[in-house]
Amino acid sequence: MKKASISLISQNTPVSAGLSRAGFALTAALLVLPALPAGAGNFTPPESCKLEMTIQNRSCTVAQYYRCSSDNPGDQRVMYFDPNGATFESRIDKETRWLESTDLRSGVTDMLSSEAKDPASFATLLETGFDDFDFWTESSTGERLHHVGHDKLTGKKVTIGSVPLEETEFDLKTYSETGDLLIHRSGNQFISRAQGRFYGGVESSEDWTGRSQNTNDSPVHFAFPGQPGFGETQPAYDCDLQMVRAYSTPTARIGAPS
Repeated sequence: MKKASISLISQNTPVSAGLSRAGFALTAALLVLPALPAGAGNFTPPESCKLEMTIQNRSCTVAQYYRCSSDNPGDQRVMYFDPNGATFESRIDKETRWLESTDLRSGVTDMLSSEAKDPASFATLLETGFDDFDFWTESSTGERLHHVGHDKLTGKKVTIGSVPLEETEFDLKTYSETGDLLIHRSGNQFISRAQGRFYGGVESSEDWTGRSQNTNDSPVHFAFPGQPGFGETQPAYDCDLQMVRAYSTPTARIGAPS
């Protein structure tokens, strides 16, 4: 769910992942045809920024989570990698509100618009178990999109490695500026109270053409400073499956409804 004339975009991206909130970022990666795998490498965050953790996800992505001293207190950033390198980066605030994101392949940036009827609130979700949201985004191409949905705690708890997570259920609809439904996403994600953010999960989506897909962007392995895999940029899970999926289905792009 992203711009109507570019690739479909967690935060996990995902949206909160992303818009809702982790998966916002990851959907785009699943719809882009990969080239030959690139070599493994280590992530170096931008100047004045500190890498806090690396997460290997399902669907052949790895995410680098970092904070920058130049950002507002509580802001967090993430950059996603596929086998060919960096694909997407985004920034959220302490309420997990998605502030901005950039598709690193196209160069298109999206920003949160100030006209939010009901901004997302991580604090409300933790306190009440439910949070709805209603906000707009605007891209560097001038596209404006309207996002409406909710997150709900299911009560299910899981632990991946040493990291305790809680499952959420979400529903998100993205509309064009004229009110046309562009994409409907729903499914499950995870949150970390300690880390104050969302991570991807299992979800389904359908765009205005009727094309649908199911994805699993769940975290598999968390790596913190000094641990194996910290800063690693080569995805480790489901990459063979992603290659098969990409070469057997056409590349999807999100465009304005005709």
